Amino acid sequence: MTKKVTVVSFPGTNCDHDVEHVAANLFGCPVKTVWHRDLSLEDADVVFLPGGFAYGDYLRTGALAALSPIMSAVKEFAANGGTVIGICNGFQILCEAQILPGALLPNSHGTFCSRWLTMEVAGASVATQGLAPGTHISCPVAHGEGNYFAEEQVLNELQANDQITFRYTSGDNPNGSARDIAGICNKARNVVGFMPHPERACELLLGSDSGRQIFANLLG
Repeated sequence: MTKKVTVVSFPGTNCDHDVEHVAANLFGCPVKTVWHRDLSLEDADVVFLPGGFAYGDYLRTGALAALSPIMSAVKEFAANGGTVIGICNGFQILCEAQILPGALLPNSHGTFCSRWLTMEVAGASVATQGLAPGTHISCPVAHGEGNYFAEEQVLNELQANDQITFRYTSGDNPNGSARDIAGICNKARNVVGFMPHPERACELLLGSDSGRQIFANLLG
């Protein structure tokens, strides 16, 4: 069955077209984009909160975007088992909206990080089903606030519940994230957030197509 995709766009979002391209042109999915002030997700099967920036990031990344009208629909969709994927700024918004635990702090080195790296599959979720733990995915990061933080108790729960979905490979943590966390999921495993950009690594022309494995799980 062809999945219907909805991409949520906030003021400042700049990776929405990348996600739309992958979903529509590489996987043949019908794609709709909704504005942050909209109230409906347009009968979606999969919802993406893409990367970029969001208005109010200068106050705290994702904090104002998490209060946008569309987020009520996102929360309801997620609570009913719908697949929600937050990439980079989308991950930050999911945490600020308390759909996922923890927070994304400024990078530990205090500078914006934009480079290619390798993350590895660490746990099961809608984004990693069928991918063996330890599977490497080469894709870029581009963020200034990707330092995942949570209280020790929360980190222990994430680890015990197998909710750490992606980790940065050993020695290649670009932002100081606790326990090398690159992405996490909720307990139901239908909501996943991560900092790296697999949508920028779906075609060899861009340097790698290993990010396509994630989209194949979600849209294939």
